[in-house]
This record gives sequence, structure tokens and C-alpha cells, in this order.
Amino acid sequence: MSHTRIIEHLNNKVLNAVSEILSKNNQEAFVIGGYVRDMFLKRKSKDIDIVVIGSGIDLAKELAKKLKIKNVAVYKNFGTAQVVYKNFEIEFVGARKESYNRNSRKPIVENGTIEDDQNRRDFTINTLAISLNKNSYGKFIDPFNGLNDLKEKIIRTPLSPDITFSDDPLRMLRAIRFASQLNFNINETSYKGIINNKDRIKIVSPERIIDEINKIMLSKKPSAGFRLLDESGLLKIIIPELDKLKGVEIINNKTHKDNFYHSLEVLDNICEKSDNLWLRWASLLHDIAKPSTKKFNKKTGWSFHGHEHYGAKMIPDIFKELRLPLNEKMKYVQKLVNLHLRPIALVSNKVTDSAIRRLLYDAGNDVDDLMLLSEADITSKNEKKIKQYIENFKLVRKKIIEVEEKDKIRNWQPPINGEEIINIFDIKPSKIVGDIKLAIKDAILDGLIENNYKSAYNYMLKIGKEKFGLDPKKSN
Repeated sequence: MSHTRIIEHLNNKVLNAVSEILSKNNQEAFVIGGYVRDMFLKRKSKDIDIVVIGSGIDLAKELAKKLKIKNVAVYKNFGTAQVVYKNFEIEFVGARKESYNRNSRKPIVENGTIEDDQNRRDFTINTLAISLNKNSYGKFIDPFNGLNDLKEKIIRTPLSPDITFSDDPLRMLRAIRFASQLNFNINETSYKGIINNKDRIKIVSPERIIDEINKIMLSKKPSAGFRLLDESGLLKIIIPELDKLKGVEIINNKTHKDNFYHSLEVLDNICEKSDNLWLRWASLLHDIAKPSTKKFNKKTGWSFHGHEHYGAKMIPDIFKELRLPLNEKMKYVQKLVNLHLRPIALVSNKVTDSAIRRLLYDAGNDVDDLMLLSEADITSKNEKKIKQYIENFKLVRKKIIEVEEKDKIRNWQPPINGEEIINIFDIKPSKIVGDIKLAIKDAILDGLIENNYKSAYNYMLKIGKEKFGLDPKKSN
């Protein structure tokens, strides 16, 4: 990129204002890292990192005053400050050099030069800097040949990878995340550094780890990142449940597929259809209980009966361990894991109204995502078989629309609740109340009675009398 083109990219109100302040104060600062990298990759970026020779906090405050920005987020312990202007997030930090204690990611920081600051950065593609100073405005600084690494699509550490990754082990995950996001390769020496230092990841907080994992999950093809996590040995440390999915067993010439690579294929399939992070997690974890449910039968071969139900039970503990949210997002993933075989069972058999009603009742508003997951789960190499499944899924979707329009079952609750049953029969809260409620629900879902109060009421009286010997109390 020519110097003229670089100047054009710097021409925005934020960077122009910074340059004016630097000129007035006879100060030096550089835009560095992701903003410069993305400029060369022709990717839009709204995050601007500025390294200041001196106080980054003071420069941030001056910029805020000049552009009439009300709030400046100051992090004194880190010597950084952040301001938000329109769509831009600008972070300021004083140039520094760092040294590390073996048992901590937190560096000992000293003031430094732009060269010191570039030396401490994680990868050559993130060391790229451009001067904002009046006398050298737009000068491109590339001490580690990072621009060539960008062109060659390589992730490489500026210093020895053993130093880079041992000092801050989170950088190992960042290397894999960048490789996954940008479709780059990790330099062989740097990758060996990850393998050599993989156990150092244990000193990194789970919150920082899951932040990088989620970014891998949101990349265009997450399987690339998870393969690197696996091959480097990090996966076994971070998400051991996924590592246990690996492998194929053969008994009496009967084999089962490698459920780890199958799960990655399902994940990639989902990513072609949805950006929903939690649907992606459901696809990655949908077979997570297969190792614990695997059995071999001489006649029928391998089976994983109940793996969907056991998998759903595993989700809360996995989410807790990974520091993923233990809220509705977790319950959503749990529900999809539990139900992921249901649509496949439907396309394999005759699609009845009753089965569709039950699917709508159990899946609620998540039925469309469930259908996406089940479709993504078809990973057969038999193209004819896949084509047939896709056609069958179209029939199921059509049937879902028809039944939903007719019966309004999605997010439905039976017309009669437990309190009414107690009052009508003048009985105490008991198992009988739940049994009657379940009988009414099943009757509606199976199409035995219509989905309205009158039909449900009459059916309740019938079940109460025939099954439990109950009569409705007489009104005064």
C-alpha cells in the first residue's frame, strides 16, 4: 500500500484530532495493531489502538475535550484509557516494555519506546504501526516483516514463541483464534511453541479462555480452530469432554464414526445457516454424551441409546466449568441437545399430526433452530441419502406450518390447570392432579380431543371418574 493510500485511511476526525494534539504538545504517538492490520486486509475496523510515548491517559482526556466526548474510561492500574466517538472505540496506552513472573499473566511494566512496545506484542501482524506525528505522519513501521506475513497468511510471533507463549499463555489461544478467523496458517516454529507451552494455559482465567473460544465459535469455519486446539493438546485441557469424543472402535468388523470430527462437521454445517452463537454451541455439544452411552451388540453393532438425554444433563456442568452463562442461553442449548434426534425420527417415519404437535409443544419458539440442527446433523457421505433426508425435512417443515396454523400448539399450555382440577374435584394437591393434567395434555397432542376449554373440561370429568373415581363437587 502506498504512502498516499495510508494517509487516506488515516483521514478521519479521530485520528486527525489526535495528530493535532500531538503537534501542539510536541508529542509522539502511533496507531498500531488490529486497525492497521485490518486496513491492509481491507476489513472494516472501528477499534483503534494508539500507543503514546508518554501518558496515554492524558492524551485520551485531551482528545475527549477536543471532540466534546463526555466520558473517558480510565484504567490507572494498566495505564490505559478508552473513549468512544460515534462508531469508534479508541484505546490509548503509553508505550511500554514488559517482563513476566512465571506464575502470572500480569506483566511488570516500564515506560518504553515504540520499538519496546512492538517487541511485547503477540504476533507480527499485530506489530504493524503508523506514525501520527507531524514530522513523520503516515510513516509505516514494520520491524518484524509483518506485512509479508499478512500477504502469506501466516501467524508468527515476533520474538521466540517460547518466550511469547510462556509470558502470556492466552496468546496461544489468540494464535488459533486469528488462524480460524482470518483463515491463516500458524508458522511451524510458533505452532511448536504452542505445543511446548500448552500446560501454561492453566494459569489463565476461564473467563479469558472462553472469550477466545467464543470468537473461534463465531468464525466462518470454527472446525479449523478446534482442529488446531485438538492437535496442539489444548483441547484436552480446556474442554476434556470434547476430547473424549475422539476415536473409532472396531469390533467384529463393525465400526462407529469419530464423534469428534462428526461434531465439527455439524458445527460447520450450522455456521453456513446461522450466526447464533448458542445454536453453534448446541451443534458442537449435541453428541457430548456418546462416550458414556456407547455399547456394542453382536447383532446390531454400536449404539448410543439415550445420549441426547444424558448430554442435556451434562450441559449445566460444562457451562459452569467454561464460565458460560447459566441462564436462558444454557437452557436453550440444553433443550436443543435433548431434542436433536426428534426431527430425524420424524423424517424416518410417517409424519403424523400427533408427532408434530408434540415437537411443537416441547420445542416451542426454538423449533426452527432445532430443525436447523437436525438437518446439520446429517453428515452421511451418501449423497442420495442426504438428498432424501433434505426432501423429508421439507415435508416436516410444511407439516409444522400446517399443524401450527390449525392447532396453535407452539408455547401452548393445556386449557385447564392444576388449581382448577383441585377445586372442581375438591381434592388436595397430589400426584392425581398431575396425572389428570398430563392426560388432558396428551389427549390434545394426540388429537383425541380438540384444543379448547370445553373439550378439556369434559375429558377431565371422564378421566377423573373412570381412572380415579372422582366426582365434581356440587355447587351451592
